[in-house]
Amino acid sequence: MRYLPLTPADRSAMLDTIGAESVDALFADVPAEAQLDGPIHGLPHHASEMAVEKHMRRLSQRNLAAGDAAFFLGAGAYRHHVPASVDHIIQRGEFLTAYTPYQPEIAQGTLQMLFEFQSQLARLYGCAVANASMYDGSTACWEAVAMAARVTKRDRVVLSGALHPHYAEVVKTMAKFTQDEIADAQPAFQAQPDNAGLIARIDEETSCVVVQYPDILGRLPDLTEIAEAAHAKGALLVVVNTEPVALGALKSPGECGADIVVGEGQSIGVGLQFGGPYLGLFAVRDPRHVRQMPGRLCGETVDAEGKRGFVLTLSTREQHIRREKATSNICTNSGLCALAFSVHMTLLGEKGLRALALENHRLACLAADKLAQIPGVEVLNESFFNEFTVTLGTDARDVVRKLADRGVLAGVSLGRLYPQAEALAEGLLVAVTETSTEEDIDTLCAALTEILA
Repeated sequence: MRYLPLTPADRSAMLDTIGAESVDALFADVPAEAQLDGPIHGLPHHASEMAVEKHMRRLSQRNLAAGDAAFFLGAGAYRHHVPASVDHIIQRGEFLTAYTPYQPEIAQGTLQMLFEFQSQLARLYGCAVANASMYDGSTACWEAVAMAARVTKRDRVVLSGALHPHYAEVVKTMAKFTQDEIADAQPAFQAQPDNAGLIARIDEETSCVVVQYPDILGRLPDLTEIAEAAHAKGALLVVVNTEPVALGALKSPGECGADIVVGEGQSIGVGLQFGGPYLGLFAVRDPRHVRQMPGRLCGETVDAEGKRGFVLTLSTREQHIRREKATSNICTNSGLCALAFSVHMTLLGEKGLRALALENHRLACLAADKLAQIPGVEVLNESFFNEFTVTLGTDARDVVRKLADRGVLAGVSLGRLYPQAEALAEGLLVAVTETSTEEDIDTLCAALTEILA
């Protein structure tokens, strides 16, 4: 039986109340090319439940799963091994079904987990305070920009050209509603990040400078130099990290002078999952900025009997309390993904994270060395963690498709990330993690040699 809760009269009354002529008017901000002009291609108009299941199963068989191929995709989402114990723990009923810990007396387990998560993240990022997670890395990046505007009372944002283009697009989309001025750029296709060019764009009206570490091409910018330049102009440094495993080997952003550190936590505890759900990370170095942070914080306290306990604290930042004064409209968090992150991080420990990072780097260096021996292939980077850029002498998009036909997911073409930038079309972003075996690297090199011959 179809479920139709609203009558045409109900819809008409709702549209009259909000002042919209039609339901279509509610989607006016969605570009026409992104809207469907009919049914979803490939799906039947009407079928039985069993027929739909069979059809969807046939469609799913066209997917090439990450574990079924030599896999070198990255660009913000990374394949790492997640221990089976992570999934076992997060599926315990008390974790899986809990929504949000508004009643601390019955949610001490969830609150303690989030408190431990915050503590782990603050240490990983080299910051004083972390919140209890956000939706994903790109929206966390925007929240950092909005927070910087509140702290500095300025509205000009300088984005590094080497910031992930999807993160930059989210910032620019949200800035349409806040009138923030976004100074954007494209990545300089060179071995080292263009720190001098970035610093030259900072002025006395700048609220923050947003830099990715490692950047979209896998390079490692000198954060200390950028932090000093930003602070000299009264601006904040926002550092974006899309690969938290890298911080097992690299100096933390907070140690380098970052004021706000945000990122994507998917790499630790959360599988690729065809794109989500993921986990937004957010921390600040200066505890004086804590009241300007978005999202929720879990704090440690004592109860009436003096026993240790946990509560949500400083909740006026969230839109469900004093909405007109809230710093953000975020009123929940990716709690299950944060739990997975925290469980995996606990299993690794500091030594385990460092060992994992070093193995990632070792395999990435091995892959870079072997790829550099292929005629026509050049490695762009002078330094990297587990991701680097190569140039192929031809459009990388075509090469990626041919390699996929051979069962090799070779990387992300820069032409896909920057479709309007012809100068980047020959670039291929290659990510190598502990799940990439030396045999996989040899398979990639052999297939690429054949295609480029």
